[in-house]
Amino acid sequence: MLDALNRIVPNLDGRGLRIGVVMSRFNEPVCEGLRDACLAELAVLGVGAQDVTLATVPGALEIPLVLQTMAASGRFDALVALGAVIRGETYHFELVSNESGAAITRVGLDARLPIANAVLTTETDEQAEVRMLEKGRDAARVAVEMANLQKALRG
Repeated sequence: MLDALNRIVPNLDGRGLRIGVVMSRFNEPVCEGLRDACLAELAVLGVGAQDVTLATVPGALEIPLVLQTMAASGRFDALVALGAVIRGETYHFELVSNESGAAITRVGLDARLPIANAVLTTETDEQAEVRMLEKGRDAARVAVEMANLQKALRG
């Protein structure tokens, strides 16, 4: 939708959009909070339950492969990545955070498909719990807005 200045106006109408969601099961309570908030917000935005596909994977490093498979299917207007990487006592936190984030971005760019990255990277469980609901809702809004923007740009 264009305004009087020929600008594309943000559009959060999710009706008719098909959204794929990939959720990590590692740090499951946080990931389930992200999932529940995301799915509830998708419904508020008008995305039908029948138009949402949810897949789960063991951890954040497995998310990009499933996103890539979903993107290649041509069945989705946007994708959402949900996960939680919480700092531990080893370098593994940096590896998982950096590699999963870079791979999620790469999948979206290669597939030319919007991906809302809601993989939390926090220092503590408490920080993740504080952020999970808003980040889950935000991921839904990003997916819908970006799917609509891509459609508008493609005409």
